[in-house]
Amino acid sequence: MAIKNANISLLDTILEKMIVTVDQSKGEIFAIAEQSRSEYETLLAELNSIRHQVHQIITEQDGLEVSVKLARKRLSEVSKHFHTYSEEAVREAYEKAHELTVKLLVSRQNEKRLLEKRNDLERRLKSVEMTIDRAEHLASQVSVVLNYLSQDIKQIGEVLEDARMKQEFGLQIMEAQEEERKRLSREIHDGPAQMMANVLLRSDLIEKLYKERQVEDAFEEIRSLKEMVRSALYEVRRIIYDLRPMALDDLGLVPTLKKYLATVEEYVQSLNKSTKITFANIGEEKRLSSKLEVALFRLIQESVQNALKHAEATAITVKLEINKHNVLAVIKDNGKGFNVKEKKTGSFGIMGMKERLELLEGDMSIHSKPGDGTLVMITVPIIEKTLN
Repeated sequence: MAIKNANISLLDTILEKMIVTVDQSKGEIFAIAEQSRSEYETLLAELNSIRHQVHQIITEQDGLEVSVKLARKRLSEVSKHFHTYSEEAVREAYEKAHELTVKLLVSRQNEKRLLEKRNDLERRLKSVEMTIDRAEHLASQVSVVLNYLSQDIKQIGEVLEDARMKQEFGLQIMEAQEEERKRLSREIHDGPAQMMANVLLRSDLIEKLYKERQVEDAFEEIRSLKEMVRSALYEVRRIIYDLRPMALDDLGLVPTLKKYLATVEEYVQSLNKSTKITFANIGEEKRLSSKLEVALFRLIQESVQNALKHAEATAITVKLEINKHNVLAVIKDNGKGFNVKEKKTGSFGIMGMKERLELLEGDMSIHSKPGDGTLVMITVPIIEKTLN
């Protein structure tokens, strides 16, 4: 027993040192990621400024080219009929044409320099973005190891006989948690956070336009800013829905779907898109198990989002039928459709739906072809396993 306790104490000591080392490594990786994010935002702001300068210099060149043509025409006319013009008029025409030509050449050189700088910034942005992705992936892996070391392995002396099973199970749970946190972090960064950053940039532009007395352009930017804020609000609400649609616990599947689809339709129409979403419940309106209701909501939500984002549908119909033995959901759209036999890389949405249905012992069929819309049919049995 003394030897066993000594071994456990030694293991705990080694484990504590490992935890400290891994935690320090995680902090360093996090610092790299944060520094890269800061550099990314700086480069992005500089890139937007360069793009604005390029736009301005191109507009300036258009005006200069017209002026140069007129000056050369004037010079040609003076040269042909120089005996009818004074020496002062000839010299003035020549100097004017030369001055404008030089300005145009300088402007083109500036444009070339700005374009080279823009291309360099775009390359640097891509490189920094790759660094951020790698750092986040590495931090996620380190977090899994750190959580495992901190929570599960500390009892290694008492559960030595089934350590392998606990290790595999614990790692699977923590990997799923870290992936979900990473996904949520990415959605917030790429959605609301990015939109808020753009809001700041746009507000600076509005202020500049107002100071330059370009009132109409400023109002146009404000209108664009309102749309951006509305989109950010929708993204926040969508992320909350993704975390957990709270209405499911209180109202059930049918009322929650009605509210969700109405909200989506209202948002899409606010973007001046004439998309109509119709919902029909043709079965019983009864409560199901919490797990089954959440799963069905996610499946229908994913199908509707696919119709909006990828199919660009203007009419979506969702039908739900709950009977004694199973639940049937039909989602139909008039979008551009796709070839169901063609496997697309990165199509994780449909893959996730199939995996969720396998856990529910359900089935899904997709009927679609290019230019002819999409029909998704989902069938899930109501059995004891889903009710517990």
